Amino acid sequence: MKKLTAILLLLASQFSYGQKSPKGYDCVDQFTDGYAKVRKDGKCGFINNENKLVVPLKYSDVLPFSEGRAAVMVNNKWGYIDTTGTEVIAPKFNEAYSFHDGLACVANSKFGFINKAGEFAIEAAFDQANSFSEGLAAVSKKNGWGYINTDGKEIIPIKYSYADAFSEGHARVMKDGKWLEIDKTGKTIKEE
Repeated sequence: MKKLTAILLLLASQFSYGQKSPKGYDCVDQFTDGYAKVRKDGKCGFINNENKLVVPLKYSDVLPFSEGRAAVMVNNKWGYIDTTGTEVIAPKFNEAYSFHDGLACVANSKFGFINKAGEFAIEAAFDQANSFSEGLAAVSKKNGWGYINTDGKEIIPIKYSYADAFSEGHARVMKDGKWLEIDKTGKTIKEE
């Protein structure tokens, strides 16, 4: 029975996502926004849904496409390309995240958020930050966490010791050593 289960799982994995796995790559990630990260000999690029290489294998690392942009690493700095592989934001950041809600979290010494033109829409003034989710991003200053909106306005005060991303209108935060679930106004929904 165990052998049969193992064989069925192996066959299912061969047909998952309706994609034929392209050969010739060391690693192929899942498709997001119609593109998949591929790696060969330590260099990364992207293939499209037809398994055609559309962004050459020339980057040290890449993040998945999101909102028509992908973060790419060149000489230990992050920048962004569009879906044609054209550089749209020069590699100049020590850290970079994918675009969400039109903004991407980036950092050199401090974290901030850039728009798709590469301009800071929210000043780099945070010790740590996460990507936007449902219009809010968790940000940290002086070891406290809170949430800002896409205009950079603090919506939920920086008073938690940790804050997760919002999902379905709720987020988990930690305060005084306890996990809480809050809504988008900062109201506690439940304690764990």
